[in-house]
Amino acid sequence: MNDFYETTVRVRYAETDRMGVVYYANYLIWFEIGRVETFRQMGFSYKEMEERDDSYVVVAESRCRHHRPALYDDLILIRTRVAEARSRTLRFAYEIRRETTGELLATGETLHVICDSRNRPKVLPQKYRKYFPLTPPEEVPRRS
Repeated sequence: MNDFYETTVRVRYAETDRMGVVYYANYLIWFEIGRVETFRQMGFSYKEMEERDDSYVVVAESRCRHHRPALYDDLILIRTRVAEARSRTLRFAYEIRRETTGELLATGETLHVICDSRNRPKVLPQKYRKYFPLTPPEEVPRRS
């Protein structure tokens, strides 16, 4: 599961401060844009999961490391990949790059719990397993 899915967005004025630097919380919004577009590129949508399968991808953790600032009017590349898939959780990894130069602006991860409409954890429906093959469990070293 190392394939990145890519989408681009242009930094809007409303996402920046007076100096034209992107406000830090917008990176989490861009991570969400990356996830939504990744699902579309895979062949389904969040809306389909919610309406047809009562399956919601709920954020449980988020992390973002800022390397360089994104600036007003930059065209940025959001790179998203599935880093880990378990029966009830999905972890995504992200890179945000300046499209013109490829410069790395931010990296991050989000962990999601699959839930039903009542916010109860549930197993990812079988029809999505082809998109999210389960990550093999890590081997636990044996004590001698």
